[in-house]
Amino acid sequence: MKLSGVYAIADDELLAGRNIHDCVTAALQGGVGIVQYRCKSRSFHKRVSLASDLLNLCQQWQVPLIINDDVALCKTIGADGVHLGDDDVPLLEARERLGSNAIIGITCHASISTAKTAEAATADYVAFGRFYPSNTKPAALPAEIEILSQARATLSIPIVAIGGINAENGAALIEAGADMLAVVHAIFGAEDIDASTRRLVELFEN
Repeated sequence: MKLSGVYAIADDELLAGRNIHDCVTAALQGGVGIVQYRCKSRSFHKRVSLASDLLNLCQQWQVPLIINDDVALCKTIGADGVHLGDDDVPLLEARERLGSNAIIGITCHASISTAKTAEAATADYVAFGRFYPSNTKPAALPAEIEILSQARATLSIPIVAIGGINAENGAALIEAGADMLAVVHAIFGAEDIDASTRRLVELFEN
């Protein structure tokens, strides 16, 4: 699967009571290239149920489903991969548990050295950010846009930009070297998810 375009991060705790299946469906209709399921509080049984439903949905659209942080959940439902942060399972352990075909992404914040280490350890993509003030993670450390150009010159794997991204500010990140724009609020916080997603997708078409 090609890793590019709009990377929609669906957190059912941030959907203000809306149905996550319906919200992700709207994002898929809008043209997202990859979906991540993020859940920090529900029981494992409930996460399996919700994530399995999203996996079936994403498979219909031929879009990969990535699980945030949870290698066990990813393996249990057979999701396409996992995204790992600073305090999660080490990349090599995740690779051993999930196999060579799993998509594994790594949070690198503003560190090229972390990204290079991740690439050498078989990461499939790396994520930098936050680049703008974030509704989802307001305390996240900032990154300068220039790091995307440095990463593009250094790395051969896809690059994700994350943090406060919307249709008004995303183009600069693509121009700097981002292959994907990871978005939470500008998609799932919008009244019209489909239309908001399409505006982001258009950034990659210009």
